[in-house]
Amino acid sequence: MINRRLRVVLAEDSVVLRDGMVELLGARDCEVVATAGTAPELLAAVAEHRPQVAVVDIRMPPTHTDEGIRAAVEIRARTPEVGILVFSQHVETAWASRLLAGGAAGVGYLLKERVARTSEFVDALHRVAGGGTALDPEIVTQLMRGGRHSGLDTLTPREREVLELVAQGHSNRSIAALLVVSERAVEKHVAAVFTKFGLRATDADNRRVKAVLTFLRESGG
Repeated sequence: MINRRLRVVLAEDSVVLRDGMVELLGARDCEVVATAGTAPELLAAVAEHRPQVAVVDIRMPPTHTDEGIRAAVEIRARTPEVGILVFSQHVETAWASRLLAGGAAGVGYLLKERVARTSEFVDALHRVAGGGTALDPEIVTQLMRGGRHSGLDTLTPREREVLELVAQGHSNRSIAALLVVSERAVEKHVAAVFTKFGLRATDADNRRVKAVLTFLRESGG
């Protein structure tokens, strides 16, 4: 069986950082098929190469405000099969919510200064490319602080804690290990979240994704 390299488009306006990331990712069995220094270049690269995941900085030329994240939202609308991993030094909770408005699958948001090891970043890339979610705990914490709506208010502290970890992309088994509880206990908490959010089981719906999306919408506005 052939182990295919992960195809990545990298958007980063800092040439030094961009070149360094290309070298690091190449050594980690990832193929950077294109790089971009501006939002239009990013959109063109994704359209041409159709990578498995695009790494996007929030602030890019010419205004260095929100060009990158706007492009990410556009990519989600045009090519939802392409995973998006926002990699920035800025916390933009409103944009995080907007990015996830079409579904939480295949989306990540990591803060540059909080990624301690290259392996963490590469693991997040693979998770997002595979349709998972990878959110920095600081992003989730700030979203939680903004929660004022009834949906979140109905959750117990433990249910909120479990949902926060789900939003970070953890599996039930991983959550159980982090909270030092049984996997069955985590399943019960997740089921309670589904019930309180009014998420019914159907063949077509991914309730886990919808729970994360509800959490982000209600807490991040």
